[in-house]
Amino acid sequence: MSPWRRIPFAALTRFAITGGLATAVHATVFVFCVEWAGLAPVPAVVPAFLVAVSVSYGLNYRWTFGASGPHRVMLPRFFAVALNGFLLNLLITWLVVDVGGYWYGYALIVAVLAVPLITFALSKFWVFRETGQ
Repeated sequence: MSPWRRIPFAALTRFAITGGLATAVHATVFVFCVEWAGLAPVPAVVPAFLVAVSVSYGLNYRWTFGASGPHRVMLPRFFAVALNGFLLNLLITWLVVDVGGYWYGYALIVAVLAVPLITFALSKFWVFRETGQ
């Protein structure tokens, strides 16, 4: 049986909700850092990303995937996937806009469709895979 057939729709839904919440947290922290803390936008991305990744990890660990493995294993994996998702988004945008010369909206469409599917698969089959499986 294909491993994709073992993915319940509920897990995909929880992953999407978690992503939406993490995005809202990212935006909130970012705006707070710029408007209230006086940080420039580029440095403000760092605390916003770190807080959002923490929220995303906690929700995905407990709620989306129901993991119980050690955080010392799963947290670095999750951070690596999140960072690579960010870098993949940058790569897609660069390829579509700078190399291809297309409108940035096309890059956004590709990134929004591809990156979450890739990060979900990596989270399901690597990040939150229980030790010994």
